[in-house]
Amino acid sequence: MPQPAVDASDTDATATDATATDATATATPDAPEAGADGTASATVAGLLDLAVASVGGAQRPGQIRMASAVEHAIDTGEHLAVQAGTGTGKSLAYLVPAVEHAVRTGRTVVVSTATIALQRQLVERDLPRLADALAPALPRRPEFAILKGRGNYLCLNKLSSGAADEQPDEELFDPFAVSRLGREIKRLREWSDETDTGDRDDLAPGVTDTAWRQASVSARECLGASRCPHGTDCFAERARAAAGGADVVVTNHALLAIDAITGVPVLPEHDVVIIDEAHELVDRVTGVATAELTGPAVAAAVKRCARLIEEQDSDRLQEAGENLADALSDCPEGAWQRVPDAAGSALAALRDAAWAARTAIGPVKQGMTASDPEAAAARTAALSQLDELHDTAVRVLSAFDDPDPARRRDVVWLADEDRRGHVVRVAPLSVAGMLRARLFGEATTILTSATLTVGGSFDGLAIDWGLPPATQSPAVRTIDPDLATGKEVPADKPDSERPAAVRWSSLDVGSPFDHARAGILYVAAHLPPPGRDGQSPALLDEIAGLVSSAGGRTLGLFSSMRAARAAADAMRERLDTPVLCQGEDSTGQLVSRFADDPATSLFGTLSLWQGVDVPGPSLSLVLIDRIPFPRPDDPLLGARQRAVESRGGNGFMAIAANHAALLLAQGVGRLLRSTTDRGVVAVLDSRLATARYGGYLRASLPPFWETTDGDAARGALARLGAG
Repeated sequence: MPQPAVDASDTDATATDATATDATATATPDAPEAGADGTASATVAGLLDLAVASVGGAQRPGQIRMASAVEHAIDTGEHLAVQAGTGTGKSLAYLVPAVEHAVRTGRTVVVSTATIALQRQLVERDLPRLADALAPALPRRPEFAILKGRGNYLCLNKLSSGAADEQPDEELFDPFAVSRLGREIKRLREWSDETDTGDRDDLAPGVTDTAWRQASVSARECLGASRCPHGTDCFAERARAAAGGADVVVTNHALLAIDAITGVPVLPEHDVVIIDEAHELVDRVTGVATAELTGPAVAAAVKRCARLIEEQDSDRLQEAGENLADALSDCPEGAWQRVPDAAGSALAALRDAAWAARTAIGPVKQGMTASDPEAAAARTAALSQLDELHDTAVRVLSAFDDPDPARRRDVVWLADEDRRGHVVRVAPLSVAGMLRARLFGEATTILTSATLTVGGSFDGLAIDWGLPPATQSPAVRTIDPDLATGKEVPADKPDSERPAAVRWSSLDVGSPFDHARAGILYVAAHLPPPGRDGQSPALLDEIAGLVSSAGGRTLGLFSSMRAARAAADAMRERLDTPVLCQGEDSTGQLVSRFADDPATSLFGTLSLWQGVDVPGPSLSLVLIDRIPFPRPDDPLLGARQRAVESRGGNGFMAIAANHAALLLAQGVGRLLRSTTDRGVVAVLDSRLATARYGGYLRASLPPFWETTDGDAARGALARLGAG
């Protein structure tokens, strides 16, 4: 096998033009369409030319194909999944057809992201440049806005009413915390007079989560703009108003999930949704749909409603919370297969006590917000907490109604946390049905990411999203066996009396990187498989040899913080180059220090697998200690795995291997961030080369030159360092 050219003398990687994975992802005709005024509107291809030229770039084949496919999906209403590798320019590829559609039709397009970093990039950089570039070619200048959950904005009513000054329970016995909290609340009050947005992300430096919770409200706690004395000045309402008049609204997956789950419109009316970082969608939606119960949460509700109800109702609720805490202390941790007897009685008592307290408080009365806004706010907040307690207790108690675990809607488990004690959590077994009916059934949806294919196919994520696998015809598919309940979804019934079946297409536009020339995938096949006994001497020797050959320049991605710290400590004793470890400073500061000094290495865990963008010579080696399978005792993924197996499928491959493949692809993607980057990905888990599933996982990774020869990898790193 020839040695790959990964030394500094390599020429830039050439742009590639991967073929479509689905024949239905076709290009849009080039003919311009008539605008609202009867004149011909600019084509998406022409607008893309303007957009790329405005940032001093050059169009890439993958970018052109993606923009054409997105335009086609918007025009036909057929959903689209697009895998676009790093460097493709996917943001412009979906924003240009989205803006053109919004301006031409007057309808709003929603763009949803998983991370704050991408939200900021879109709102602060990409969209302003794009609006300036396209304005001369469109009937008017495009407008855009950002919209977040209500809890991200200051609540003027809470700040003015004095509710923000109430001490949360966890601070009562810590005078230092109380003093700090008071200073932060004072600062938030002062900032509320200066800020135009009230957006937490605009506050620098920031405040603690505890302080922010004291000065903000959830959607459930909000009085509503029409009833709040500060409704006309409300920061959250201003943001919603701006979004309502925008062509493109940028939001996050969590708010998108709230909009879909609750059925209450949070987002402005729209006909197209573009989901960037779509590989994160299922986890983010699941997080929003997950609820929990704790003894301290009941105590907080008692405190909040004590002055609003009779003492006997308050005592009943307090007793229910104490009984729940006692019962949970005797219950087994991990997934529940049924509600333990003691917990069942305590949960039923809590359900009834919360409902009795809620009934005693009653609704916020007409005129109360004007005459006594502080009392109205207190009542609304108490009702919100009681509703949450009641609804979660009901959900846990009814989770086991179906005797077949694979057909249950929810998974319930008990966790023991250091600060909060025992926590009961309930999460949906699947969000596929909800996404299918309330996302894909409501708007044309484009999903994109650098990593959407698992084992070389889109089907793994498609099933999780609630879309029929590409290997089956959606036109004849009536029941999706991968849904938690197995029931038909109303939006996917194909006969003539029902809505048409969900149709979607897929496209992989490739990457501008020539992976086989720019990088090596080295798998340390000679190492023993990782075990539970910590890091072996052979593993530490391998890490030291690779980092030494690279001269630092290493991003170490580890399966746990314990492993990252242990490796960092060991390398500091062995190496002359600096080693940073996640947790020693803010992640942003650590990444900056890593990027500024090529001799420095950075070790860490999950957030670094997906959140590091360091092009150039500071990163030549991505080191992965083990395949990132989920923990075997993960209650939710374990339940999902068993549900697949009960239907005759391979639960390990469908859940655990797919989870590992996506995260592995994200981690590997940290290496090449520009066309001039060169380097090595070293996976120190021999199973990637020796296990039966190894080929499936490698098929999810970019086509690097592969080797199990450690000398070849170290030699390439040494040549890069010398160059």
